[in-house]
This record gives sequence, structure tokens and C-alpha cells, in this order.
Amino acid sequence: MNVEQVATELLNNVGGSNNIKSNANCMTRLRLGLKNPELANIEKLKKIDGVLGVVEADTLQIIFGPGIITKVAQAFAELSHLPLGSIDETIDVENLTKINKSANKQKHDKPLQRFLQKIANIFIPLLPGIIAAGMINGITNIINVSTGNAFAMAWWYQCIRTMSWGLFTFLPIFVGMNAAKEFKGSPILGAIAGAMYVSVPSMPLLTKGILLPLVNKAYSTGIGGLLAALFGGILFAYLERTIRKFMPDFLDTFLTPLLTVIIGGFLALLIIQPLGELITGSIFTTLNFFYEKLGVLGGYLLSAGFLPLVSVGLHQALTPIHVLLNNPSGPTSGINYLLPILMTAGGGQVGAGLALYLKTKNKKLKQITRDSLPVGILGIGEPLMYAVTLPLGKPFITACLGSGFGGILAVLFHLGTVTQGVSGLFGLLIMVPGTQIQFVIAMLGAYLAGFVITWFFGVDEERINAIYN
Repeated sequence: MNVEQVATELLNNVGGSNNIKSNANCMTRLRLGLKNPELANIEKLKKIDGVLGVVEADTLQIIFGPGIITKVAQAFAELSHLPLGSIDETIDVENLTKINKSANKQKHDKPLQRFLQKIANIFIPLLPGIIAAGMINGITNIINVSTGNAFAMAWWYQCIRTMSWGLFTFLPIFVGMNAAKEFKGSPILGAIAGAMYVSVPSMPLLTKGILLPLVNKAYSTGIGGLLAALFGGILFAYLERTIRKFMPDFLDTFLTPLLTVIIGGFLALLIIQPLGELITGSIFTTLNFFYEKLGVLGGYLLSAGFLPLVSVGLHQALTPIHVLLNNPSGPTSGINYLLPILMTAGGGQVGAGLALYLKTKNKKLKQITRDSLPVGILGIGEPLMYAVTLPLGKPFITACLGSGFGGILAVLFHLGTVTQGVSGLFGLLIMVPGTQIQFVIAMLGAYLAGFVITWFFGVDEERINAIYN
């Protein structure tokens, strides 16, 4: 693949560099914010070499394979003259809102979806660091236990461990910075909001003997978790924008950031942190209810309900939860037991695709399914979903029903991951060491259940011929 040529074709078919207001990439998608979405030629985009699918949601999402997307995104950023992950803040938000009220976006352009997509956009740029740090943390923990901490004084080993420690220790700063940026505030002020929740002994607020008002307790940086940093960054962005509306121009440079930090600091301490603690506790209570109380039923419901989230592009909204679960200082000590359950959702869809391929007589569907199955097995489920199961309807439902059985096995085997960022059989790379075979069995269970249910209840040849005439 010629990456530069692909990037050039992408730019030409989304209205040129003047139509780009933001760009970012995750593990499989190039996410573009367009000033005028109607200028994008969706059909031509789908035909570009390497493109596996196109999703029209809050952003235009062009799907590539893992690894390829990073090269394409970097080349695209150079051509569009907008750094990767950047947002052109000179754009009039009100005008953009009017432009984006087009028919082709109404289906997914709901208030809750827009908000959740913004939350996802905050964490997506952090994924490379989270993946690397999580892998380091998981591997070094195994080494420490198996060797009796034999490398405790090895400088090179502790250097590697420091990379993981640094990411998770100062992650609230990065979250606060990205949150402020996403909500049109100054990133550095958001970073200050996030710094309120970094556990560093030299923090003045942690001075022994200082008690907070209302609760009459000493301050604890970790109580609100990453969600407190997230809400703090959003709060600082709104405060800055609000204060700037009333601030005279000649005082704006000095007083707006000062008032934002002081007022925001008090609110972050007295309101945001307790709110973050409440929501974080509620998330873990809910997950514990599904995982511990409901057991296999909870595993089934979580896996079977995941594909509908993916179908509307909201699965990235779960990224903050995965980050919380993979945090070594969190309640699960860095083991993410949710992700293996959700991975099996892709297995149900692979099984459904295989059943369609073997049973249908429609040559066009056979070809599309044949091309989509290999990448689906490797964890890239969008081609199967958007080109096969979702348009047909019934196979999408049977895929969901089948995937739940993989979720049951994931719960029974107590599967967990040490980080995130991959899916499908690539999940073998991030599973807790020693559970790889159980993970394969869980995926095979999802494949089999998706296949059987689709074979008997999901193949409607009449509808297949109508869709793939």
C-alpha cells in the first residue's frame, strides 16, 4: 500500500484540507471532524485501497486495519496541515452546529451520543501510552513474583518499570488536559485541574493537619479517581469560556486564567472530587453486580449487549472504564475482567458470518463475507457488522445472542487482561499470563454459538437477495 497516495485520496474525497476541523485515530479508525460533512464522497472513500468501511457518526470514521491506521493518519495529518489529534479552534461552533444538521447524521446525532463521543475523544489519544504501560506493568509483576524481585537494583529494569509508573501516576493530568481541549478550553488549565488528583507527597494540600471544610477530613487525591480529573478538566473549560465572555479584553490574558484556576480549584476540591468518588463507586458496584452477583447471566448480558454499542460507534465510551480497571492502584489491581467478556462479542459475529457464508447461495454476500471474516477473527469486526450482519438484521441479532455464550465462558474462566487496545485473537497478547488457552476456548464458544443460532434462525435468503441484488 502507498500510504501517501491513500492519504491524498482520503483528503480529496472529504472536501480538501479546508474542510477538516479535527483529526484523530484509534486502533482501527481515522476520525475526521468536517466543517461540511456533505462534501465527503462516502462511496469513493469506501473504494480507497485499505479502507475496510466508513461510519458516519459524530465524526466521519474511516476504518483501516491495526498498524496501517497509524501510518495513514500521520500521512493525512501532514497533508491536511493539522497536527494529528488537533482541533481547529477558530471554527465557529454555532455555524458548525447548523451545518451538521443534515439528514445523514440525524440517526446518530443525539445529545447523549454526542457527549459520550466527546468523552471517548478524550481517552483515545492516550491509548498508545495506556497499552504500553499496561503491558509493562503486567509483565514486570510476573517477573517480580517468579524471580523473587531479583531485579530490584537493576537500573535498566527499574527504568522500564518507571515508564509504567509515570503513565498511571500522572494520568489524571493527561486526562484533564485532553478534557479541557475537547470542551474548547485551554489544555494547560485542564492539566492543572488534573494535577489536583495526582498523588504526590509534596502537594501542599496534603500537609499534615490540614482538614477540608464540610467533611472535616484530610484531603485524599485518589478518592475521585480519573473521573474526577475528567470532570475537572471539563469544568475548567466551561469556567474559562464563561469568564472570558464578561472579561474586558485588556484584562483577559491575566485574569481569565487566574480566576479559572482559583474558582475551578475550589469547585474541583469540594464538589468534583466527591462526585467522581460517587460515580466511580457506582461503576464498580454495577460491574461487580454483573460479574459477581449475576455470574454467568451477567457475562451473557454484557457480551450480548456489546455489539449494539459498537454499531453506533459508542463502544469507545467504555474506554474510561477500561482505564479505571487497568489502573494498578485501582480496586482490581490493574486486572480488567470486563474486556475479555466484551471481546467475545466479536466471536459471535464471526460465527454468524461463517454460517452465512456456508449457507447462502448469494455470490455477492459470499464474497463480502469471505473478505470480512479474516479481519473479524483478528478483532476488526466493523466490516462484518456494517457490510454483512447489520444490513440483514437477523444475523446481527443472532450474532449478539451467540456472543453471550462466550461471555459466560469468560466469567467461568475468570479471564482478565493487563491492558487494552486489541481484540479478537490478538487478545492473547494482553491476557493475564496462564489464561491464554481459556481465552481461546471462550472465543471458540462464541464462534460456535453464533454459527449455530444464525444457521437455524438468521439466514433469510429472500432478504439477502434483496440487499445484495
